[in-house]
Amino acid sequence: MFQGFSQGSVDFLWGIRFNNERSWFLEHKQEYLTLVDAPLRELAAQVGEAMHEAYPKLDLMVKVSRIYRDARRLYGRGPYKDHMWFSLRRPGQSEGGAPCFYFELAPEYYSYGMGAYDPTPLTMAKLRARIDRDPKSLETLARRLNRQEEFVLEGAEYKRPKGDPGPLLFPWYNRRQIVLSSDHNCEGLLFTPELADQILEGFRFLEPYYCFMDTLAGDPPPDQM
Repeated sequence: MFQGFSQGSVDFLWGIRFNNERSWFLEHKQEYLTLVDAPLRELAAQVGEAMHEAYPKLDLMVKVSRIYRDARRLYGRGPYKDHMWFSLRRPGQSEGGAPCFYFELAPEYYSYGMGAYDPTPLTMAKLRARIDRDPKSLETLARRLNRQEEFVLEGAEYKRPKGDPGPLLFPWYNRRQIVLSSDHNCEGLLFTPELADQILEGFRFLEPYYCFMDTLAGDPPPDQM
């Protein structure tokens, strides 16, 4: 059962950010396993089980990040991640290309939400095509999002807008990524068991947005409509 992270969890992530090398990590590896990896996996398991009970038809799979960066993609960075996360998504779906629920812990913040941070151009073209032929379905979700203050629509925008469906849907229509995120400082609930309840409440709010994005895969390509 998840009992909360600790100040030691945050301190370790600060430490690896400023000492991103093998010797430092090996010296502090047990701190990572005890203070970061173990509670993250407990939180992921608890949230994943509750989401499966609430939405069994989604068939969500839990994936917990590893601290080791892909050696082929270091790009001048150290070999270890300084932020950790878990995600809930369907088995077999590409990471980043399909929507998922996520929780992320970094030295200076924690965040949770839903989104697709690396969708294909075809997926976003399908989103625009759906908005063009049936704007009301997303208008309802957009208004629901605008009535609350926890989640914010984020994600990179196109340099040149793809079109203008009106002020309500313009931010959705002209993004290369769709992410609904709730960001918090590393304090308060982060250090308590109630963090799991906060995340679950957020994921339940986001479930209709996940389903909207997930069903785009079944839409025909715009040039076949």
